[in-house]
Amino acid sequence: MATTRPTFSRKIHPLDLLEQSAILHNWPYERHGEDEFTLIVQGGWCDYDLTLNWRPELDLLHLACSFDFKVPEARLTEVYKLAARINEQLLIGHFDIWAENGQFLFRHSLLLTEVEANMALIDAVLQSALSTCERYYQAFQFVVWAGKTAQDALDTTIFDTQGQA
Repeated sequence: MATTRPTFSRKIHPLDLLEQSAILHNWPYERHGEDEFTLIVQGGWCDYDLTLNWRPELDLLHLACSFDFKVPEARLTEVYKLAARINEQLLIGHFDIWAENGQFLFRHSLLLTEVEANMALIDAVLQSALSTCERYYQAFQFVVWAGKTAQDALDTTIFDTQGQA
């Protein structure tokens, strides 16, 4: 069955908006051709390396945010358990480990079929990814470097404040 792709003419390339956002936030960035963009954002726990790819054939913006550590072979199983428990809670994006090199990252894809990207949308995607990484960074560190179980790491690092002080 043949499919046809609707013709939607974009007024602005989504990565042009990312470039504007990086400039506004004073984040170091590099544009690798028309459809790939990388930037570094300083977080509270580490610097995050973000790679964003525009896939025009899918109208898809893909974000990968990598942490500054790789998962040692001996801790892979527990990190997978932790990622699975965290991913159950996430409404947007997910944590992943590249099996070939143990690189740990947060990934999110934004489908923009017949939707024009704007600065508010781009900033929301970036801020959502960064706040998710900041929220769970310590839990992954506890599993990888302190040898804690996935549940212990979550119990130690993640809690929601209820009520007011």
